Amino acid sequence: MTDHLRQAVRRNMPGVLADLNDLVRIPSVSADPGAAPELARSAELTAGLFEAAGAQRTEIVDHAGTGRPAVLAHFPPPADRPTVLLYAHHDVQPAGDPSAWTSPPFEPRVAGGRLYGRGTADDKAGIAAHLAAIRAHGGRPPVGVTVLVEGEEEIGSPTLGELLDRERDALAADAVVLADSENFAVGVPAFTTTLRGLAACVVEVRALEQEVHSGTYGGAAPDALTALCRLLATLHDDRGDVAVRGLTTARRPEVEYPEERFRAEAAVLDGVPLLGTGGVADRIWARPAATVLAIDAPAVAGASNALAPTARAKVSLRLAPGDDAYRARAALARHLRDHAPWGVKVDITEADLAQPHVVEPHGPVFDAARRAYRAAYGRDVVDIGGGGAIPLVAEFAAAYPEAAILVTSPGGDPACRAHSTDESLHLADFEHACLAEALLLNELSMLPP
Repeated sequence: MTDHLRQAVRRNMPGVLADLNDLVRIPSVSADPGAAPELARSAELTAGLFEAAGAQRTEIVDHAGTGRPAVLAHFPPPADRPTVLLYAHHDVQPAGDPSAWTSPPFEPRVAGGRLYGRGTADDKAGIAAHLAAIRAHGGRPPVGVTVLVEGEEEIGSPTLGELLDRERDALAADAVVLADSENFAVGVPAFTTTLRGLAACVVEVRALEQEVHSGTYGGAAPDALTALCRLLATLHDDRGDVAVRGLTTARRPEVEYPEERFRAEAAVLDGVPLLGTGGVADRIWARPAATVLAIDAPAVAGASNALAPTARAKVSLRLAPGDDAYRARAALARHLRDHAPWGVKVDITEADLAQPHVVEPHGPVFDAARRAYRAAYGRDVVDIGGGGAIPLVAEFAAAYPEAAILVTSPGGDPACRAHSTDESLHLADFEHACLAEALLLNELSMLPP
């Protein structure tokens, strides 16, 4: 069966890649209110692809009326066989400045064994991998398959909970495969078993009623921008560890992440040391991180010699698995208020929130998955952590507590540059991921009901 599916995946690969290219050409940016027609077009293409692949029923749903539709496709199970929910998302991050890309972000390009374009790895490859697995089985998978392709993952899945409530019975499954993560390295398959959470806020500092002359009043009157800089500097200690009290850490990851490899993948400049203490895997998977995402301040060009009356910044915490996002956001707000310098006024506005999650990678479904991925990649799966938040994982776990949840990679690797310029997909690993998923469906069909 492995050889048969390997041949089927390879035979179908040109068509799968053509469909992936068509998906990448659609700028389905969920953060852009003006992109609703493109999201609709992306959903329509996705639904059509699964319908052509043999789905008994497909539907496009937008219960909340957001203009960011999801796609559902149903392949009923053979008698006494389990059902698997396959997840991906068709929305993408904004491309940013197109001139910063080597080639246009929504024109797919192959170079050096990689497919370049926005959404190639995150996460239109997930859609294509699900298609490839189903096509490898001739459109009749040996288990029941429900496909959910979301349209708002890149903005935090704000209506996913409502969708899960409305479609709870239709989406119920024995196993959930979330193809929206990365492998540990090229050729090294990984299951993401821990995910950091997210808690963010906007902090505004007020010092003066109005802008005043920096020469006339500077030296005695406080400047809001300088006060904000001093406040933001308190987020870390001198070693670079997060200094916000009340945050937790998780158990140490089993995988070692070589520092030199991390420096190269993170594009750290020569001579610039890494932040924090402990191993790299500890710092990016098991501990909190604090980042100043943006600052509202006068631009250098055209700046006047004046003291700023107000200044504000968006601050983000990545939370260790096992922490609570609401409690952590309250701790961040408390820290910012308590450390305000010079008695300046501080206002906090709550922002993004996502709960961290821990997957227990044990049991028959995980055993079947490890066999499938080992056969596809030719080596054992590595369990890794995820530094970024995927809030939908916790939502799925809450909605379907009995289901085994696998967070997999559709071929993305640390060099894929998801969310950045020149995003790309490693094509050999993409084919491995397609085969692994096809083999997984077969492995799951042999589990006792």
